[in-house]
Amino acid sequence: MSAEIETRLTELGIVLPQAVAPVANYVPYVFSGSMLYISGQLPMESGKVAVVGHVGKDVDVETAQKAAELCAINILAQAKAALDGDLGRIRRLVKINGFVASVPDFVEQHLVINGASNLLANVLGEAGRHARAAVGMASLPFNAAVEIDAILEIA
Repeated sequence: MSAEIETRLTELGIVLPQAVAPVANYVPYVFSGSMLYISGQLPMESGKVAVVGHVGKDVDVETAQKAAELCAINILAQAKAALDGDLGRIRRLVKINGFVASVPDFVEQHLVINGASNLLANVLGEAGRHARAAVGMASLPFNAAVEIDAILEIA
């Protein structure tokens, strides 16, 4: 399975970055039994938040979807670090929670988080089909447009 995931990443042109270290008093992931909980990931690219501002004012839906994809890539990077490089241990992506910094009248958070859902399903295959939430927020850390956390079942 790990080879399949790596092949899909290569086919999609995705190179997983180094997992980002936390910037406060928390850990990037926690194991509890067969579950792996990954802390919220921002749309980090090349060491900085790549998409900032509020969706519906500063950021359009398509750009926000790209931000959600970056969050998903960073979720996979954290999972890879947690699993000693073996993404094949992922049995199932159980749930993601997507947070979208958006103006009060923006109601398409679900379309934004589709960026992450689609990428994760494409990379993980059937194991990537998941439950999720997509909610609007007044603001997010570092003025990020999107933040996503994840819960995975691990073999």
